Amino acid sequence: MTRPDPAAPLPHPVVDCHCHMDMAYGDEPVRSLAETMERSAAVGVTRVVQVGCDITTSRWAVAASAEREDVVATVALHPNEAPRVYAEQGVAALQEQWAEIAELAQAPRVRAIGETGLDFFRTGPEGREVQEESFRVHIRLANDLGLPLMIHDRDAHDDVVRVVLDEGAPETVVFHCFSGDESLASVCAEHGWYASFAGTVTYKNADGIRAALRAMPAHLILTETDAPFLPPMPYRGQVNASELMPLTVRSMAEQRGEELAAFCEQVQANAFAAFGQW
Repeated sequence: MTRPDPAAPLPHPVVDCHCHMDMAYGDEPVRSLAETMERSAAVGVTRVVQVGCDITTSRWAVAASAEREDVVATVALHPNEAPRVYAEQGVAALQEQWAEIAELAQAPRVRAIGETGLDFFRTGPEGREVQEESFRVHIRLANDLGLPLMIHDRDAHDDVVRVVLDEGAPETVVFHCFSGDESLASVCAEHGWYASFAGTVTYKNADGIRAALRAMPAHLILTETDAPFLPPMPYRGQVNASELMPLTVRSMAEQRGEELAAFCEQVQANAFAAFGQW
């Protein structure tokens, strides 16, 4: 598999609000942290949020954020990870992992709890009770520490909103890789929750996501890659990286009918509002 070429530089810096620089994709080797950040900075993606999905990746995120000033971290058990741990190792092991996430979350450059949430695409009915309980544990942790909540929501919009409101939403909530339509966008706008858009917004079958993008208030829009997954067109199916985010950002600005530099400035300001300064 051939890595895509970098996109043309943006006129103003932006933040990749969700990436997995430690994860491999297909047969592609993982780049060094330094190379990844150098290539992304060259096109205007000057800061990233490195996201944890399990104990190993959460530890890596914390270490990366300690190594580089342009990286901040999040920590969590992914909604598909918690049912797996429970099924394979039992409740005691799951509780131990929740406890370690809580410990990692106190590192100085951890800026959110996530990605956590509900995923009804990969986790079947047999795992959903554990998945929801894990989501609730993460929401409580975010509230206890005063940190943003970074949500993974796949085929579970109504239940995600139900659980967040039931537990009490943290001050800052981010719907990572926003996959809803105007209806979910309206809910986010009502509660002041951020919608973070990835390369999926450029896909042919993503009319609902684009409608949501146009409907979201400007101050609640974030940009991300979810790299190495979900690259923007025309690279769908290839490995993604922060250096391709300009393609997504240009598409977003066009969809909203906004001048590119002003849009970049807005979404960078939004990232700082959501996650703090780097």
